[in-house]
Amino acid sequence: MSQSMGELLQILIIFVVLLALVKPLGSFMASVYLGKFTFLAPLENLLYRICGVQQDEEMGWQRYAASMLFFNLVMFVSLFALLLLQHLLPLNPQKLPPFNWQLTLNTAISFTTNTNWQNYSGEQAASYLTQMAGFGLHNFASAATGMAIVIALIRGFSRRKSSAIGNFWVDLTRGTLYILLPISIVAALLLVSQGVIQNFSPYKTVPLLQASQGRDRLELESVTIPMGPVASQEAIKELGTNGGGFFNANSSHPFENPTPLSNCLEILLILLIPVSLTYTFGYMVGNTRQGWMLLSVMLFLLFVSFALLQWAEVVGNPLVTRLGVVGANMEGKELRFGISGSSLFSVATTATSCGAVNSMHDSLTPLGGLIPLSLILLGEIVFGGVGSGLYTMLAFAIIAVFVSGLMIGRTPEYLGKKIEVKEIWMSIITILTAGVVVLILSGLAMITPSAVASMANPGAHGLSEVLYAFASMANNNGSAFAGLNANVPFYNLLGALAMTIGRYIPALAVLAMAGFLAEKKCIPPSLGTLPTDKLPFALWLALVILIVGALTFFPALALGPIVEHLSMQ
Repeated sequence: MSQSMGELLQILIIFVVLLALVKPLGSFMASVYLGKFTFLAPLENLLYRICGVQQDEEMGWQRYAASMLFFNLVMFVSLFALLLLQHLLPLNPQKLPPFNWQLTLNTAISFTTNTNWQNYSGEQAASYLTQMAGFGLHNFASAATGMAIVIALIRGFSRRKSSAIGNFWVDLTRGTLYILLPISIVAALLLVSQGVIQNFSPYKTVPLLQASQGRDRLELESVTIPMGPVASQEAIKELGTNGGGFFNANSSHPFENPTPLSNCLEILLILLIPVSLTYTFGYMVGNTRQGWMLLSVMLFLLFVSFALLQWAEVVGNPLVTRLGVVGANMEGKELRFGISGSSLFSVATTATSCGAVNSMHDSLTPLGGLIPLSLILLGEIVFGGVGSGLYTMLAFAIIAVFVSGLMIGRTPEYLGKKIEVKEIWMSIITILTAGVVVLILSGLAMITPSAVASMANPGAHGLSEVLYAFASMANNNGSAFAGLNANVPFYNLLGALAMTIGRYIPALAVLAMAGFLAEKKCIPPSLGTLPTDKLPFALWLALVILIVGALTFFPALALGPIVEHLSMQ
C-alpha cells in the first residue's frame, strides 16, 4: 500500500468511528443534561452542598448569564495569581520565573475563554503546577462553560412559555463530571500507550553521541529534554477544543503526538463533542432530523475545506517547482503524519476552534493557508468549539430562516418558535461580533509602528499573519500562523481584549436569545412553515454561511493569501 493510500485509509477510519459515535454520545450527553444519569450522584451532590447550589432551582437568562460571568471571573483571577506566583509554588523543578503582568493578563484571559493562545513556550515558561492546576483545570472549566451555554439555548427552543433556561452550576458540574472527565481519562491512557509522556520528573540533560561542530570549536555536547505531565493535558486540550500545547511545538512534538495512531486519536478527540452535540440538539428538541441536518452542513463544509487544502499542498509551491524540485509541499510538516494527516489536522483544529497544530500553518502554500484562515474567520461554525460552535450555527440557522421567509413570503419560524426582531438582533451579534473585532484590530495593527515591527514578513504574507492572529484570538481558536512576535504589549493587551469580546458578547447574546425563545409558545406547523430538517434548507444554510463570510472578509483575504498566491505565479 502506498503512503498516500495509507493516509487516506486513516482518514476514512477516523470519520467512520466519529459518525458511529455521534448517536450514542449525543444521546448520552442529552441524558446527562436532562438529569437521567445519576451514577455519580453522591459526588455531584457533595459538590452542590459545598458550593451552596440548590440543584432543583432554575434560573432566568439574566441570572444564568451572571453566574457564568462570575465563574469565569473567578477562574481568571485564580490563573492570573498562579502565573504571577509560580516561582514561589511547588512542582517547579526547573525554577521557572513568573510571567510578566502583560503576558499574565493575556494568558489568563486566553485559557479562561477557551482560546489557549500562547505568547510563550510552554516547556520554558510554565511549571508543572501551572500546566495542571492552571491550564489543565481551565481546559475543563472553559469547555464545560461553552457546553452549558448551548444547552441553555437548546432549552430555549424546547420549552414553552417558561422564564427559566436551567441552572448554570448544575450544567457546569454535569458536563465536567459525566462527559469531559471520563473521556479525558480514557484518552490520556490511550495517548500514554502511544508514547505520550506523563511524569513529574525534572528535565533530563542527555549527552550527545557526537558533539555539534562549530566553526572553531565543539559547541554543543549535551541537550536538555523537557519532561512533564503531558498526556493528561493533551487529552483535555483536544477533547475540550482548547488547543494549548504543553510544548511550544504543540501536537507536532513527539512527546505530545508521537505516532500516526496518536494523530488519528487526537483528530477524533477534537471533533468528537462538537459533532455529537448536533444529535444532542435534535434529541432535546424532539426532532433528531434537525440535528442530522446541521451535521450534514458542517460535514459538507469540512470535507470541501479538507479537499481544497489537500489539493493546494499536493500541488506544491510553484517557486520551488521552477528550481527543478517537483513534489508536494512538505515544508513545516511531520513526515510521520504526511500531507493528509497534517491537512486534516489543520482543518479540524481551525474548524472546531481548537487551536492545536501538528504542522506549521505559516509554511502552507498561500491557498493552503487560506483554508484554515477562512475557517476561523467564518466564526467557528464548522463544528466549532464545544458548545460555542453549535450555538453559532443555530444563530446562522435563525438568520437563514428569517431571510428565506422574507424572500418567499413564509412565516419565519424555527422549531415551532416565531422568529422576531429580538432573536434576529441576538443572532446578528453572535455571528458578527468576532468579525468586526478582527477587522478593526487588524487594521489598527497595520498603522501601529510597534505592531508592524513585530512582523517577520512584509507584504501580503505579513498581513495574513496578523489577520490570522486576531481571527484566532477573537474566535477563541488559539492557533498561530507564526512569523509574528505577539509577545509585545500591543498584541498582549489588544489580544486580551479580542478574546474577551469574542467569547462573552456572543455568549451573552445567545443566553438572551435562549430566554426570549423559552418565553414563546409553540406554533404548530402550517402550510406557511418552512421545513428546516430537509436537504433544501441545508443547502440554503450553507449558502448563507458562505455569503456572510465572503461579504465580511473577502477584501481582507484578497489583500493577504489571495494576492500572495497571484504574486507567486
